[in-house]
Amino acid sequence: MLTLTRKPEETIIIGEGSEQIEITVKEIRRNQVRLGISAPDNMRIYRKELLVRDAARENMESDAEGGADARE
Repeated sequence: MLTLTRKPEETIIIGEGSEQIEITVKEIRRNQVRLGISAPDNMRIYRKELLVRDAARENMESDAEGGADARE
């Protein structure tokens, strides 16, 4: 993992050309950092905690369905 130190309004760039992502520190307040993200329109941006939550929910649902099939 690359760890960088940035101040408000400083930017990092990931990738090159048309697949470039820019992440700008917009604000730092107490224990919160606000980021601005610019990415190509075809690139989806997700918050990791939501992906983890949704994956856990899908696993629970598939386990429940699998358990029902095993009992039949």
